[in-house]
Amino acid sequence: MRRISRITVAGAATASLALALSACGGTSSESASSESKGDKGLAIAYDVGGKGDQSFNDAAYAGLEQAKKEFGYETADIEPTEGETDADKTQRLTSLAKQGYNPVVGVGYAYATAVKEAAAKYPNTTFGIVDDSTIEADNVADLVFSEEEASYLAGVAAAKSTKTNTVGFVGGVDIPLIHKFQAGFEQGVKDTNPKAKVLSQYLTQTAEEGGFSSPDKGKTAAEGQIEKKADVVYAAAGLSGQGVIEAAAANKVWAIGVDSDQYKQEALAAYKDSILTSAMKDVAKAVYNLAKSVEDGSPATGIVKGDLKTGEVGLSDSNPVFKDDADLQKAIETAKEKIISGEIKVKSS
Repeated sequence: MRRISRITVAGAATASLALALSACGGTSSESASSESKGDKGLAIAYDVGGKGDQSFNDAAYAGLEQAKKEFGYETADIEPTEGETDADKTQRLTSLAKQGYNPVVGVGYAYATAVKEAAAKYPNTTFGIVDDSTIEADNVADLVFSEEEASYLAGVAAAKSTKTNTVGFVGGVDIPLIHKFQAGFEQGVKDTNPKAKVLSQYLTQTAEEGGFSSPDKGKTAAEGQIEKKADVVYAAAGLSGQGVIEAAAANKVWAIGVDSDQYKQEALAAYKDSILTSAMKDVAKAVYNLAKSVEDGSPATGIVKGDLKTGEVGLSDSNPVFKDDADLQKAIETAKEKIISGEIKVKSS
């Protein structure tokens, strides 16, 4: 069990200032603070879109809040900066480790280089990275998910709900991670309703172009698919997905959310009746579990994968229209059982 740090207001201000400087690309001397293991708890560094995306980053923050409440320690969460480099990310993570935070989690595959470098500099700190499985180090946990499995179930839901036999998929950025969402969704649709057509579109080729952070791009893409008769639209696009949901609500068709239960998100409350379900991956649980493993003295490392079998991916059922549809629920449960048993092999690309 770690020792809970009790710092003065002045000490907290100093730590906050140092953190702010590092997040903005500032520097501090190596002697300004030393790595004080056991003093502080979980720290997370957000991906593109930052806190308030109602999706991926907010799920990580929920895990941080759970750890903070349960373990009673100091935590930190840091926003990304526009146009930042791998060096900026590395500095952010090393600053957190130097100040004594443990574990330190990079939220998103974009932190791969930074996590690898920071972990080498601070071998006594546990690092985590969400959505990347390429870092092999004794003090790194690769927190990954079978997104294609939840997306398959989203495809089942879309295929059972469409009246036009046309549904849409909007991906934020054209990368292998989002290909998993598309592949699972398209397979679920086709296995359930071979007559259904899936319209698929990516917003950008790179994250720097705003594919995960531009609701306006998401809205325009969804409107284009709706014009082509799509009456269920699934978005795997981070903050851009808000625009997809807004377009669905305006045109009185269904949206399927992603990562978090978007029906429950306060910022999306005006559109919640148009959110059929959300294909969730429990980033909150993964982040919390890593913090707990450190707290318990047995830090998790290596690939830590969440899937349907572990209950860390799946569909939300907050919308009563979705939850109370017995035929739809039966189809989803049957598909889920077949995926877990291996009878259905879900594609990831």
